[in-house]
Amino acid sequence: MPKISERTIWKDTEMLECVSIIPEMENTASFTFKAPSGALFDFDPGQFMTLEIPVPGGPLHRTYTISSSPSRPRNVTITAKAQADSIGTRWMLDNLRPGSRIKAIGPAGLFTNANSSAKKFLFISAGSGITPMMSMTTNMWDDGDNLDIVFVNCAKRPSEIIFRQRLEQMASRSEKLDLKFVVEEPDLYRPWTGYQGVFNQLMLGLMAPDYLEREVYCCGPEPFMQAVRDALAGLGFDMDNYHQESFHAPVANEAEQPDLDDVVLDDETSAEITFATSGVTAKVAETDTVLAAARANGLNIPSGCTFGVCGTCKVKKTAGDVHMVHNGGISDDDIEAGYILACCSNPIGKVSVEI
Repeated sequence: MPKISERTIWKDTEMLECVSIIPEMENTASFTFKAPSGALFDFDPGQFMTLEIPVPGGPLHRTYTISSSPSRPRNVTITAKAQADSIGTRWMLDNLRPGSRIKAIGPAGLFTNANSSAKKFLFISAGSGITPMMSMTTNMWDDGDNLDIVFVNCAKRPSEIIFRQRLEQMASRSEKLDLKFVVEEPDLYRPWTGYQGVFNQLMLGLMAPDYLEREVYCCGPEPFMQAVRDALAGLGFDMDNYHQESFHAPVANEAEQPDLDDVVLDDETSAEITFATSGVTAKVAETDTVLAAARANGLNIPSGCTFGVCGTCKVKKTAGDVHMVHNGGISDDDIEAGYILACCSNPIGKVSVEI
């Protein structure tokens, strides 16, 4: 075995050799690879690799985020979950074994905090979107002197939180790694005392009261990331300090970065709300809520929390568009039927409601 100083850096002209496969949960495993030559791996935490998977009918190229840290360069690990229609990951789960060799391209990707000057971080992920967060967290843990992370992961059940035990072990030895798990439902016969439901603004404020001081990295399905962006923007977060990557489509360069076509409310942009039942029409700013506009014009919409939780201010919208960022106080069926929560809905253009 050559000395570390004599080793070269792995290039993707050399195949990877699988050295271990660790089941994480059902249909999910961590695959660890080494370079047969003994070369070391050089990458930024959060980057990805593209594996050439030899499925029947021809090779299939699939991209996976590296879940291991560049601070441990002797090998590289990708953690993959097979969905119901998966081909590549299913082949890996069924066929890869220690000693198997596979071609890889990379590493690449822009989703990394390697060059960040921030001192405090907020990592928010859902499902297997946790993988780049694990890489960045482990790298900072190993570095030792700049660890200040609020680590949020959302999963369906506690048993489906990938890396939970490893993260808890790390957090038990550092007061600067603060874990916050959110689940949709508990496991059967296992009480859950943590956060439950859908990640929202209220949870964000409780989990990281100093969120305005943190740099945010988010990874997960697009609807999840949209909800995170809405929650942050609604709380006045500087979105220049927000970074995201969907685990379905990591990007390799700036040109591939998608435009985030989010609604950005402007207090200098006017809107118009017609309270149809009362016969009142009001000119307002986009940043005014329907509830605030009603009160300013002497109309009463019953309300409680004013934060999109209780649902007391639910009203029927009969025309126009609003931007609504709620915290669970309205169902998808009600939204489909045209209802909004007046306390957290901002008018876009001309809007009419049954008040």
